[in-house]
Amino acid sequence: MKRLNIHTDRITPKNSEELIRICPFRSISYQEGCLEIDSGCRMCGICVKNGPTGVITMEEMTSQKVDKGEWVGIAVYVEYFAGRMHNVSKELIGKARELASITHHPVYAVLIGWNTDDCVKQLLSYGVDKVFVYDNRLLEFYKTEPYASAFTDFITRVKPSSILVGATHIGRSLAPRVAARVRTGLTADCTVLQMKENSDLVQIRPAFGGNIMAQIVTPNHRPQFCTVRYKVFSEPIPYPTTQGEVIQIQLPDDMLINSVEILAINEKQKETDLSEAKVIVAVGRGIGSKRNLAMVKELADLLGAQLSCTRPLVENGWFLGKQQIGLSGRTVNADLIFTIGISGSVQFAAGMKESKCIIAINNDPNAPIFDYAHYGVPGDLREVLPELNNRIKEGANIVV
Repeated sequence: MKRLNIHTDRITPKNSEELIRICPFRSISYQEGCLEIDSGCRMCGICVKNGPTGVITMEEMTSQKVDKGEWVGIAVYVEYFAGRMHNVSKELIGKARELASITHHPVYAVLIGWNTDDCVKQLLSYGVDKVFVYDNRLLEFYKTEPYASAFTDFITRVKPSSILVGATHIGRSLAPRVAARVRTGLTADCTVLQMKENSDLVQIRPAFGGNIMAQIVTPNHRPQFCTVRYKVFSEPIPYPTTQGEVIQIQLPDDMLINSVEILAINEKQKETDLSEAKVIVAVGRGIGSKRNLAMVKELADLLGAQLSCTRPLVENGWFLGKQQIGLSGRTVNADLIFTIGISGSVQFAAGMKESKCIIAINNDPNAPIFDYAHYGVPGDLREVLPELNNRIKEGANIVV
């Protein structure tokens, strides 16, 4: 990486005027004997090549190398409350085991809460090598500051190379604070994780509105921190026997007390989460008219499926935000999903491509959705859906 260095002892009003004149981006200014280069600079180097000799030079920045041998292990933050572990934590443990097979690193679980014994047993059954437990009455409910203190203490003690956190409400609150405390970066909402043999974690996520898939690698910083949404990875199968180690850590109470006091917790009425649905019928703007939704709803009713949509239909007010599939909606891993009138953008595909059986209906035979579908029906939905609904009424079975 390069940077521009201004040699202040060589600045004069005359050569400053010349530098201002030759800068094509108007990023150089001179005030009260001070020459400045602002954020508009594109590092083109014209000021160095064509400007007064030696006033501005371009120098190579040397990045500090991290000793990767000091950072060993793949850690998963376990989200736990009221006797239950969030399923995304199980999925991340499965992925951590897969990544660890490349580097032969141990897999760690970080468990913060109160009355965690049952959860510890579960974690060991999923093949975790070491469970680091912060069990304290002051940690019964999630509070950002004390949880961040416990999490940071784990990182300082253990020095894991990579840390995986579920992109839940709690994970999205906790992960950036902890990453900032240990002075490392954070890649949010990863859709693919890969591991190099030198322990560099390749964190892949959509960028620029989903138009590209960015591969993010941080070779000079540890730990490597990322969040992953629920249902992106598969939940592992528990082992019949357990061999992992449990390490109990007690922090001083003054590290766990903060100014936030929880007065009451009121449980929301439980709703069926789209992420948990086994059968889904999804519709996009290719549906055309709102009156065509009747056929789609009929198919969903016949299959006992949940109805969902793409982002444009939420913006039209036809569906609720919680019914949307995609990067800005829910991620699903259904046994069966029908996509109707959906072109198959990267944003939508990232939210459903892991489903076991994808059936696509679209009148454009070149639509990207057919690249993801297991079965494709290129045709007009107004002709396909009535026929499909009638066949199901007559007793035809859809076998996945």
